[in-house]
Amino acid sequence: MKQGIVYLIGAGPGDPGLITVKGQECLRRAEVVIYDYLANPAFLDEAPACAERIYVGKTRGCHHTPQESINRLLAEKAKQGKVVARLKGGDPYVFGRGGEEALHLHHEGVRFEVIPGVTAGFAAAAYAGIPLTHRDFTTSLALVTGHENPEKKMSSLDWQKLATGVGTLAFYMGMANLPLIAEQLMAHGRPADTPVAVIRWATTPRQRTLVATLADVVEKVRQAAFKPPAVIVVGEVVRLREQLRWFDDRPLFGKRVLVTRTAEQAGSFGRLLEAQGAEAISCPVIDIVPPPSWEELDREIDGLEQTDILILTSANAVDAFFERLRACGRDVRALHGVTVVAVGPKTAAAIETRGLRPDLVPADYRAEGVVALLLERGVAGKRVLYPRAEIARELIPRELSAAGASVAAPVVYRTLAPTQGKGQVLAALEEGIDAVTFTSSSTVENFVAMLGDDAPQRLEKVPVISIGPLTTATARRLGLTVAAEAAASTLEGMVEAMVEYFSRNPEVRIQKPE
Repeated sequence: MKQGIVYLIGAGPGDPGLITVKGQECLRRAEVVIYDYLANPAFLDEAPACAERIYVGKTRGCHHTPQESINRLLAEKAKQGKVVARLKGGDPYVFGRGGEEALHLHHEGVRFEVIPGVTAGFAAAAYAGIPLTHRDFTTSLALVTGHENPEKKMSSLDWQKLATGVGTLAFYMGMANLPLIAEQLMAHGRPADTPVAVIRWATTPRQRTLVATLADVVEKVRQAAFKPPAVIVVGEVVRLREQLRWFDDRPLFGKRVLVTRTAEQAGSFGRLLEAQGAEAISCPVIDIVPPPSWEELDREIDGLEQTDILILTSANAVDAFFERLRACGRDVRALHGVTVVAVGPKTAAAIETRGLRPDLVPADYRAEGVVALLLERGVAGKRVLYPRAEIARELIPRELSAAGASVAAPVVYRTLAPTQGKGQVLAALEEGIDAVTFTSSSTVENFVAMLGDDAPQRLEKVPVISIGPLTTATARRLGLTVAAEAAASTLEGMVEAMVEYFSRNPEVRIQKPE
C-alpha cells in the first residue's frame, strides 16, 4: 500500500483568492478533503470530483465533530494510503488547533505537511483598511484568542502587559467576551478613547466594519446587532481606516446579485461582479443541451470548402461548432478561406481559444450589427453557415437570404429550464437580493416560467438589469420593470450599468440576511 500524507492547509479567512498557490496545488491532488465551517465552500470545487469530502466544522455552541475524532479521522485516512487535504480557515497554526492535529499525526507515525494560510486577524484588518503596524503609531502587535481552552478563563491573560505593553491587539473569537476585553484593557491602563474596529465576515462581500472606542464599543455592537464571526482590532492604527479603506468602498460592495446564466458560464460574470464588491448568487435558469440530431451541421461541415462566411453569435455556438468539427475528424484548417464573423468581443475571444482569429466583429454586438456589417460588404452569391440556437431569431437568415446569400442555419444547441432551478431561485429571493441580471431573452422567459404569474410581484422592489434591448423587450413583455440596460451588450456593460444605477439610487437596498 502506498504511504498516505496529510496536508494541513490554511484556506484563509473567506476570500477564495487568499489561499496560497501551494495550498491550492495540494487541494487539487487530494483524495480526501476534511474541511471546517470557516473554509469557503468554493474551495471544495478545486478538489478532484472523485475526492471524498468530509465536513467536520464547528460553530459556536455546536461542535459537529469533536477534535479527538477529527485527529483520528486524519490519521485513519492517511493510513489507508490516501492523500488527505485538511482544509482549515485562516492559518492552521494560529488558533486553528492545527498544532494538536499535527502532534497526533506525529504520534501515529503519519506523514504531514503544513501549508500556512492568511490568518484572519491580518486579512480582516487589511480588508478593513487598517494596517496592524505603522511606524507613526506602533511597531508591536499581539494576536489573542478571545475564546480559550474551556478549562481556562480570559482573566488568566496578563492584562497589564496587553493593555500597556503592546500597540495593536487583534482578538480572535472574542465577541462573547467583548465586555470583559474592553473592561480589562481600560482597568489596566488602556485609555478609554482608544479606537476599536470590529470586523465581521472579513474578506467576503458580507464584510461589515464597526468603529468605536473601548468606552462605547460594547453598546455600539449591541445596537448594531453584530454577531460572530468577527475579529476585534484595538489600537491607534484603527484611525487610519477612513483614509485607507478600499475593500468596502467599491461601487457594488455588499450587493447580492442574482446571476441567471448557465452554471458553466456564471463564473466569469460572477468574477466581474465580485471585482466591484458584489456577492454573485448563482441561480442558473437555463441548461444548454445538444440538438436532437447533428445531421444538418455535419453535412455543412462536409461542405466547408464551398462556404464563404461562418457566423458565430455566442460562446455556446462556438463550443458546439468546434467540438462537432473535431468529431467529424477535421480542425481549423478546414476554415481556410472562410470569413469568420463574431457577434462581439466575448464570442471573438471564445473563437480565439480555438486557435483562430475572427475576421469581422461588428460595432453593434447584436444580430442587427452582423447583418449591417455583412450587407455593407455584400453577400450576393455567397454561401453562409450560421450555427445557431434553436430559439434564435430569423433575422440573420432572412436578411442575408433577401440580399442574395445562400444561408444554412443548423441548430447546434437548445436552451432548457433546469429541473431543480425553481427552489434555488426562491431560496435566493427569500434571503434577499439587491439585483437580478438577465443575459438573454431565454433567461427571462425561463425565470418567469419558474416563478409563475407572481414573478413580476416578486421582483417589484428588485432592480432588473438587462444585457440589451432584446432582453429588455422580453422582460417588459412578461411584466417585469427593467431598472438598467447595458449600453454595450456585454457582461462588462451590464456591470457598468449596475454601477451607474446604484450610484444614482444609493437608497435602493434590500435587507440582507444575517
